[in-house]
This record gives sequence, C-alpha cells and structure tokens, in this order.
Amino acid sequence: VQLVESGGGEVQAGGSLRLSCAASGFTFEDYAIAWFRQAPEKEREGVACIGTGEGNTNVADSVKGRFTISRDNAKNTVYLQMNSLKPTDTAVYYCAANGDGHFPPDEYDYWGQGTQVTVSS
Repeated sequence: VQLVESGGGEVQAGGSLRLSCAASGFTFEDYAIAWFRQAPEKEREGVACIGTGEGNTNVADSVKGRFTISRDNAKNTVYLQMNSLKPTDTAVYYCAANGDGHFPPDEYDYWGQGTQVTVSS
C-alpha cells in the first residue's frame, strides 16, 4: 500500500498550488481520502476529505472557498487545488485513506509521507 503526495513547493501569497495524492495497493474507489496538514509546533489539522460517493466532500472552515478536493478514480489520485494561498497555509501536507465506509472518517488506515508547502509573504 502506498500513498504518495506531490505538488508541494514554495509560492508567494496569493498564488496557487495543486497537490496530488497517488494511491496504490488497495481498491482506491472504495476509500475516502483526506488531506491533513501540520505546521511546525502546531497540531495536525484536517483540511479536506472526499468520500466514495458523488459530491461527498468536507472542507475545513479555514480553507473553505480557497481549497477544493477532487478525485480521479481512473488514475487512483486525489487532488487538492489550493488558491489564494496565505503564509498561514505553510505546512507539511499529508493524504490519508479510510476504507470503513464512514464519512467523514474518524480514523485512517493509510498515510502518505507528506509534501512541504511554503507560502511566502
């Protein structure tokens, strides 16, 4: 089982990035996928989650209207489109997968290694 994040980097405030989470080793379409982030000396924060059904998405209030989560089951990939980025969005972003059918999930079976996003002012 693997979850591999990509697309992170450094961007100026107001810019955009699109993160990808590529999955393998499990039946992707049966799993809810979420993005989390963790900034230095801060607790991990749930950012967005997408379920297996059409239109099942949750987005944290802190990023609502700026971040969009989507999935492409044909590519076993979930995306996080991040627009209007702020310095406070700086963190390591992780994706995670849950297969128990609950939405939003309470816990996750698999985690990726993370990708760094740095937003400069």
